[in-house]
Parts: sequence; structure tokens; C-alpha cells
Amino acid sequence: MSLELYTKNNCIQCKMTKSFLTQHHISFEEKNINTNPEYIDYLKDKGFHTVPVLEEDNQAIIRGFRPDLLKKIVVQ
Repeated sequence: MSLELYTKNNCIQCKMTKSFLTQHHISFEEKNINTNPEYIDYLKDKGFHTVPVLEEDNQAIIRGFRPDLLKKIVVQ
């Protein structure tokens, strides 16, 4: 499983999502739109206007901080 988490600075939902994944030992690659603005166009092209966005193998699986959906990843 290859997870990418799109985030931005000072985003509480992003911080909560990162914290949840880290606490449950789920590895992910963080892609910050502040340090890499090219990710903004990538997300917009996929129809997203907010972060966090969690993708698995280039397919969005979770938008926003969704502990209910994140828990499903933990049990996989």
C-alpha cells in the first residue's frame, strides 16, 4: 500500500490526519502544497479544493479528517 497525504501548513485537519496515521503506524508520504505548489494544480485537476487528501496508488480514498474512514485503513 502506497499512501500519499496532501497537506498544507497550519491546517488542523492535516495535523490530525498525520497524527492518526503516525499513532497507528501507517506509513505515508506527505506532500505539502506550501513547499511544493505544483501539487495544487494536481489536486485541482482531480476536483479537490481543500486538504488533507489521502491517496492510495493515485486514487483519493479520504478527503478531510475522517477518523471513521481512517480506522478502516488500520484494520486492512
